[in-house]
Amino acid sequence: MSSTSTDTVLVTGGSGFLGGRVIAQALGEGYQVRTTVRSLSRETQVRGDLEAMGGVDAGERLSFVKADLTADEGWPEAVAGCRYVLHTASPSRAASPTTRTT
Repeated sequence: MSSTSTDTVLVTGGSGFLGGRVIAQALGEGYQVRTTVRSLSRETQVRGDLEAMGGVDAGERLSFVKADLTADEGWPEAVAGCRYVLHTASPSRAASPTTRTT
């Protein structure tokens, strides 16, 4: 990818381990980054993780959208105007799956 100052990349799962590293890399390469989180209350944590990861101060170049892989809401807003999508989100379950034995 070659960035211009107007290129925006969507990173899904911004509060996850992989998502945070992808966000840091994209910011370091000059992209505007939008990320999805299941709760907007995670913004402070994500920004803190970026700082701890190597002093990444995202400032206004990082924005957040509430979106969940299990629902349609938020996704049109998340992808609007993005040139690239880097999908790092993984669905989470409220309970562990059960193993059936036969």
